[in-house]
Amino acid sequence: MTEATLAADAQTTSPDDQSVGEAQSLSQEAWKELRRNPLFVISLILITIFVVMAIFPQLFTRINPNDGVLAKSLTPPSSDQWFGRDLQGYDVYARTIYGARASILVGLFATFFTSLLGVAIGTVAAYYGGWLDSIVMRITDVFFAIPFLLGGILFMSTFPNTANSSYASIVGKVVLALSVLGWPGIARLMRGAVLQVKPNEYVLAAKALGASPWRIIRSHILPNAMAPVMVVSMINLGAYIGAEATLSFLGIGLVAPAVSWGVAISDSLPYIRQAWWFLVFPSIFLSLTVLAFIMLGDAIRDAFDPKGR
Repeated sequence: MTEATLAADAQTTSPDDQSVGEAQSLSQEAWKELRRNPLFVISLILITIFVVMAIFPQLFTRINPNDGVLAKSLTPPSSDQWFGRDLQGYDVYARTIYGARASILVGLFATFFTSLLGVAIGTVAAYYGGWLDSIVMRITDVFFAIPFLLGGILFMSTFPNTANSSYASIVGKVVLALSVLGWPGIARLMRGAVLQVKPNEYVLAAKALGASPWRIIRSHILPNAMAPVMVVSMINLGAYIGAEATLSFLGIGLVAPAVSWGVAISDSLPYIRQAWWFLVFPSIFLSLTVLAFIMLGDAIRDAFDPKGR
């Protein structure tokens, strides 16, 4: 066979070899799948808007959400006040924009702490096994037996926020309540993922070479067991935002001076018949945010699931 023929064959087979190499990477396949998924694109756009809204609310409105004009109490939507005004004359649009900060902060911090706690507990229990695993799982079962919403109500009723509480204290108590009750699901999920990764050859080889448990967990187990936790955490983030709104709606979550969608919805209930805008606009923003995070989690789950493809 001549050199020209060999070169032609190499050029012909090179793209195929590259495509095969790319197909071996799960992350590359997942990213291609995500880019073709309209739900992922829509949810990512919505989340980007809400996150920018939470960080830089001044980009969306120059009105101070705490500037009330009693003379304009319960004014309906108009060109001057797009979402109308509430009972105390606060601009509903401004309070809806600024409400994104507290709601998203609660969701992000609750997701971070539940994931951190759940991953640590689930990994240690699965890696060491034995009596430690049994004790940890029994403790997890105890927390699972507590209804999530009921537990949040009991916690916030025991340590209520007041109007004199600082902003950090108000948000922190809600985050703590959600974190204490939300970690068992992540712990069980992580335990199952670690038990699947633990018998693999690269983990056994690392043990045989004398690697420390921390090095094995950090370098071999966590990178290969975190995918399902990341997906579930993304879905949980939307659920935690909804849980904060529920607690605030019941009057035991976020309170003034914090501005959140749940507080706005709670304040609007007595006036729902005469001032529908007071309830509708914060509810729409809350629903879209929760839906966006859930759709993003579903899209990521489908992309990283080889059986789904």
